[in-house]
Amino acid sequence: MTIHMPDSTSTYAGPMSPPGHVSGTCAPLPSEPPDMDLDDEGFLPAGGFAACGFDGAPRNVGQARRFVAHTLDRWELPAVTGDAQVVVSELVTNAVRHAVRPPAGERDGDGPGEFPVWLGLFRHATHLVCAVSDPSSVPPRPREAGDLATGGRGLLLVGALCDTWSWAPTPPRGKTVWASLAL
Repeated sequence: MTIHMPDSTSTYAGPMSPPGHVSGTCAPLPSEPPDMDLDDEGFLPAGGFAACGFDGAPRNVGQARRFVAHTLDRWELPAVTGDAQVVVSELVTNAVRHAVRPPAGERDGDGPGEFPVWLGLFRHATHLVCAVSDPSSVPPRPREAGDLATGGRGLLLVGALCDTWSWAPTPPRGKTVWASLAL
């Protein structure tokens, strides 16, 4: 399910989302508002904000990439889609690997769970901000990966693709890591 909030108004698209799309991968709001103006694919029209909640499972990385592709397609931003997908992949991967420890049965989506990882996309006139919130207060740390290492380069990729990136604590617990891409 996808949550879009154009013009700072909370709206919700859920059960009408078609199979094979983002449906079922994002955290639902408690109830569906009436009289929604959904597009022909069951999604809300483009706005300046879109968010999606994840359960902390490894499959969330692919789900986040699909959410980014769909949202940026709706916002008619094809030039930034590839870079945004890489950035979001790295940020969600870090959240899932280092910040979330759900019960074993929920790691693969076997049981109901909470949505400890949130992805937000913020469209501005000159840039796109990708933000990922997680429950850990440990700051992200770029590290130096050896030549043969299979990991450890994610934040270096984020830094190379973005104008800027940073993080901030998220009260009452956790943090949000964000990155800004030029449009």
